[in-house]
Amino acid sequence: MSGWRVEGYTEVRELGAGAQGRVVLARHEPSGTPVAIKYLNASASEAERERLRHEARMLGRAESPHVARLFHLVEGPDGAAIIMEAVDGVSLKELLARRGALGPEASLSVLKGSLLGLAAAHALGVVHRDYKPANVVVPADGRSRLVDFGIATPAGREAGGAGTPYYMAPEQWDRHIATPASDVYAATCVFVECVSGHRPFGGNRAELMRAHLTGPVPVETVPEPLRPLVARGMAKDPADRPPGAAAFVDDLERTAREVYGPDWESRGIRALAASAVALAALFPLAAWVVPGAASAAGTAAAQGAAHAAGQAAGHAAGQAAAGHAAGKVGVASAIKAFLGSAGGIATAAAGTAVVVGAGAIAVQQFTGDDPAPRPTSTRPVAAVAAVRGCPTTDAGGGKTTPSPGPAQVRLPEQVKLPKDAAVYALGQGRYLIGPASTGCSGSMGANAGYTTIGDSKTLRITQNWQGSVGNIADQVCKYFPDSPEAAKAKRNFGPCTSAVHDRQDVPTGEPALRLALATEQPTELPPPSPYMMVTLVTMGSNGLPSPVTCLAPAARADMCDAALTHWFVQATTDTKIAKPDLDRVAARIAAYVRTAAK
Repeated sequence: MSGWRVEGYTEVRELGAGAQGRVVLARHEPSGTPVAIKYLNASASEAERERLRHEARMLGRAESPHVARLFHLVEGPDGAAIIMEAVDGVSLKELLARRGALGPEASLSVLKGSLLGLAAAHALGVVHRDYKPANVVVPADGRSRLVDFGIATPAGREAGGAGTPYYMAPEQWDRHIATPASDVYAATCVFVECVSGHRPFGGNRAELMRAHLTGPVPVETVPEPLRPLVARGMAKDPADRPPGAAAFVDDLERTAREVYGPDWESRGIRALAASAVALAALFPLAAWVVPGAASAAGTAAAQGAAHAAGQAAGHAAGQAAAGHAAGKVGVASAIKAFLGSAGGIATAAAGTAVVVGAGAIAVQQFTGDDPAPRPTSTRPVAAVAAVRGCPTTDAGGGKTTPSPGPAQVRLPEQVKLPKDAAVYALGQGRYLIGPASTGCSGSMGANAGYTTIGDSKTLRITQNWQGSVGNIADQVCKYFPDSPEAAKAKRNFGPCTSAVHDRQDVPTGEPALRLALATEQPTELPPPSPYMMVTLVTMGSNGLPSPVTCLAPAARADMCDAALTHWFVQATTDTKIAKPDLDRVAARIAAYVRTAAK
């Protein structure tokens, strides 16, 4: 291979290429972690470089399990590239081409996952502008991920006629002001394709333009109860559509519950997972553990990846275009050999489905305030703990137990795991430590969610996230009252309405990562006194607080110490925090926990 390469990564194979650049699957040399690297061509203009920077800024700020994570932006005189999470799954484009219509419940699940990914962008003031099946990946767990923001633009900015003609909203065919309603239109078009097996409109560019501008919305191609949903999502006038992805999720969930019952999503996700697993040989990481798979790649899959990459350096198609004919025996043998080696990632398989967990890589996330790439590093590790799944209730009342991913996870050396503790997977490579005997439960809605381990009367660990602007502002105001984000929240929403006790800011050694500790009052019957209720909250440059609370008897301070310290160390993955700083913060957490008992 010729041309510039990012130092510290070994290219495994090319996943897609086009006029603007190419996407490759690569291995981070120090840790062995797989990543996807999107390279711009050496001849890229400054405008193309700025688009890549904008994509990196957006991905770096997005906090959603439905958006592929950014690890690193690298720029130099010889080229530019972004290093991203290697989402192991098959593109929705490939799934539709091989599977055809997905059925209503699976299609609604795809639409919901996509809308939640778009909602994360819309919350940051970003319009995707090119939502299409090639930009959606369906992993083995059936939960779709959005993977390419190559032509995204700030909402409210004037934009030209860019996008993919099959899915472009009427306003996108000319100069217009970018709004989230355009993404809602595109997502609805893809939903119609998922349900019916056909795009809403066909023909050449001129015919597509006329159809999108003046043609009737093809509601007749979907089941009758879903037609109002499609009519709203594909309304010609943006003002007649839901104003953004989050609002459309509310419409979708209400319709889905009424038509298909409260467990519609669990059935839809199972159907998607089965369809994705049937194409597991196409997963990008299939060839990671089956060396021969890449050489046996199907010509059609490779051509599809190259075509999509030609549109916008096709990250999504690249994610889906791996080996076409990996045999079950070869996969099983390769996995057995890999698990017996000192590889940097944990691997498991079910039939031909290969699931690869996140490795212990620590790379710098790009921020607008600090565009220079920082050195990568790996963390020393100590204990190895088993990982459990956590049953989760969705907004419709359906319950699922996602795969916990790797069978084991390595814990940082700063974390001392109590004997009766377990590690529970939350998704996106995040974990929560809690008591092993009481189990775990979670709830996931459109704008909020939580995970709880244990109960308030004995010992409870809780992690929650907020997706609404008002609730995020309340958390910022509550835990980081002196921050610029809190000042903005107070201007927009008024004085803080929540309070905590003995709040302490803890310097982390990295200005972009803020940390606060606080004690709170339980709202339910607590354990017998003395007990503690301690909350640790991290907040990165994206301004989104991430709290974990431990309510426990004073005698179980070790559980609070482990849960809170582990949560903090996980938040440092994308920073350059040195080991002495990690040790110092871990000691500060332990000291705070032991003085918080009441």
